[in-house]
Amino acid sequence: MPRRIKKVAILGSTGSIGQQTLDIIRALNTRFQIVGLAAGTNTELLARQIDEFQPRLFSCSAEPDFGCAAQFLPMEGMVTDPEVDLVVIATSGKSGLYPLLAAVRAGKTVALANKETLVMAGEIILREARQHRAKILPIDSEHSAVWQCLRGERTRIERIFLTASGGPFYHFSPARLEQVTAQEALQHPVWKMGRKVTIDSATLMNKGLEMIEAHWLFAVPFDNIEVLLHPQCIVHSMVEFADGCVKAQLGFPDMRLPIQYAICYPERLSNTELPRLDLHMVQALNFQSVDEARFPCLTLARNAARMGGTYPAVLCAADEVAVELFLSHRTRFVDIARIVEETLEEHRAVARPTLDAILQADAWARKRANQISLRYAEAHPRPHKGTPVNDPGIAK
Repeated sequence: MPRRIKKVAILGSTGSIGQQTLDIIRALNTRFQIVGLAAGTNTELLARQIDEFQPRLFSCSAEPDFGCAAQFLPMEGMVTDPEVDLVVIATSGKSGLYPLLAAVRAGKTVALANKETLVMAGEIILREARQHRAKILPIDSEHSAVWQCLRGERTRIERIFLTASGGPFYHFSPARLEQVTAQEALQHPVWKMGRKVTIDSATLMNKGLEMIEAHWLFAVPFDNIEVLLHPQCIVHSMVEFADGCVKAQLGFPDMRLPIQYAICYPERLSNTELPRLDLHMVQALNFQSVDEARFPCLTLARNAARMGGTYPAVLCAADEVAVELFLSHRTRFVDIARIVEETLEEHRAVARPTLDAILQADAWARKRANQISLRYAEAHPRPHKGTPVNDPGIAK
């Protein structure tokens, strides 16, 4: 009996995760067919992808400067197309929210790389997914690791340990952190990621967002989710069960591994293009606690998660603004946490928000974070560092 080909739509196809997803599909081309590709403003790369994969549908946020046989369709229309079996959401920020909701309401299987959507509206999204029998499969390496550890298990989860590389600055002093440049922060020592998530990795905001995402994906209380620094990036996460046993998922630090696991699920397929972990070369696996005094974004995320309501949406929006200001050389690295903290402190939360209330909180937070940032920019004017670093797309 011939294998059924999965028909796929990829949102964020020109970003880091989108391109790596296409690498997997290129290597396993007899298993997949691209139905739709969606991008932001990188229409030059999108045109090349369309030429190679010949999708029936495409979407982009900029005016397309190419002609093709594919039909232009908004992302919400693309993900609900009857032909689509699997939706890969690799857009950044809140841009993935409406497409994700549309996909789960259509009962689709979604491979999700966008953290912010579940952080902002996890309760709403998971409720819709249950109602419409949609599946949400995590692409993040940490959540993929937890998911793999849970396969075949029926016992209660005691704790989840999310591992963090620590980014490039986990050994920096507070004084040295004051001097960090955008170029330094973009040099992650291990992972290849989009610019926004690379900065979030350096501030450890990424781990805070992943903690909130893990809460929704695995129904584990926030207080039972811990973050450990693990510079080797070999153990991608661990799960402790009620009997005290701990399971860990190990692998070479390459995002294509969790991407392939998600899009091929429930199968594990051989792919000669992917690296193998050589345990003979692993000399040590080290774990340590996070110094949250130096990396306060993790504390801010944990507190926002505990307060709930619209606080997580404000956290995401303020962080997105603060990171963009830093990448544009208008504020300092250490100002990211301060801008986010002040925005959260001024927020008047809605305890059980509707989607409209979440989006209103998002809009308020963006405006207020920009206003707050002016004080930091004036207090510490930054020397011109060349062309601002723009975020092209997505994220690990």
